[in-house]
Amino acid sequence: MHYSRGNQKCTVRSKIFVIRSSYRYSSTFNCLGPKHMPRQKTAAPQPDAAPTQKRNSGPSAKKANQRGNQLTPGVVAVLMQFRELFKISAQHFQHIEADLGVSGSQLWAMSELQAKPGMKISELASALSIHLSTASNLLDKLEKTKLIRRERADVDQRVVRVYLTEEGNAIVDKAPKPVHGIIPEALSNLPAETLDRMHVDLETLLQTIGVRDRSAALTPLAELQRRTQV
Repeated sequence: MHYSRGNQKCTVRSKIFVIRSSYRYSSTFNCLGPKHMPRQKTAAPQPDAAPTQKRNSGPSAKKANQRGNQLTPGVVAVLMQFRELFKISAQHFQHIEADLGVSGSQLWAMSELQAKPGMKISELASALSIHLSTASNLLDKLEKTKLIRRERADVDQRVVRVYLTEEGNAIVDKAPKPVHGIIPEALSNLPAETLDRMHVDLETLLQTIGVRDRSAALTPLAELQRRTQV
């Protein structure tokens, strides 16, 4: 057999098997050159396996979970202030109802009527920052207990004005102060810049919660607290 590469010739006698295989292969491939050498299949590189992490379920994992659920000192401080405000406000309204037989929101409405006799229902609703229907319901209850009376104007019978009765005036006179509640009274005594900052901060808090109840914003605080106690 003859192999050629350019002017170079190499003769290998195929029947001689006594020649050592190492010599035969080396001499043959040297004559053929690297161009004719058989290609070796190389395995495709395998991606490194991701290291397996053992799931820690021991005491250290439980402590980590507990730390993740803990509130920061700043959150706890503000939360405690909210609790104290609501508790003080609720106790004030409870004392009013126990001593006078009217709710805190009813007493507030009566105090507005005492300060400005003959208010229209819409004017009373605006003074209390509540919905018109809520104000009407408050007056219905007060009228049943004969603490207020309604009168139609002589000129326009469609206009209804509201007045306190003698019993109503007596209740307002002996009511504990502030008659419109502790929180509204405290807010009234704050500087304007403090109220503006508080308004912005509380609005941010409501937006963070993501749940709004516009009807609650137009309901007296005393009524909201009574509903939560039922």
